[in-house]
Amino acid sequence: MVFIVLVIFWASVFSLLLSKGAEWTKLFRIVTIIFSFSIFTYWFIKKSTIGIVENSVALQVINKLPQPLDFYVLTLNDAETGKVVDTKHLGTIRPEYYRIEYLKMDKSDEYWVVGYLGKKNLVYFSQNSVPNKNIDQIIEVQNYINQSSKLSDLAKKQIDAYNHENVKLGIWITLDFLLLFLNIMLLLRKRK
Repeated sequence: MVFIVLVIFWASVFSLLLSKGAEWTKLFRIVTIIFSFSIFTYWFIKKSTIGIVENSVALQVINKLPQPLDFYVLTLNDAETGKVVDTKHLGTIRPEYYRIEYLKMDKSDEYWVVGYLGKKNLVYFSQNSVPNKNIDQIIEVQNYINQSSKLSDLAKKQIDAYNHENVKLGIWITLDFLLLFLNIMLLLRKRK
């Protein structure tokens, strides 16, 4: 997605620089706007739909603690090397509430659940295996526990990298929307 966002950014910048000129500049601006709208519409619909994946394991995380916690799930390929296949942000789960996420476990048989109290305070870490991929998983968080400080440090690094990538992507998408708006305004501007 990052590559497509950068292509949209540079196409929008190029179409802004071609603000005056031949008829092909107007056509290039229209193509850029239509391409951008179609890509972002597809991406937002894909992100908004429920992530039910075929042959996936449903994971239900229930927060039994008195404070809301911010949960992440890391799916692993190899626990020894700490190679993470996928990182998902479940969101903040209030006390006595739950969240369901669907994990694609075709390349993995282990996942970690990480809970944060606030932004940087890791208060929950559990390492969970999936012996049978046909049975859904239920995790009840009833106490503050860190099963392995070494693995939780690896998880912290992975979550920080995941959040950093999301911030970078958010900045590029915001710039794309700004340039898209400017291109639309130039397209709709009345000529004197």
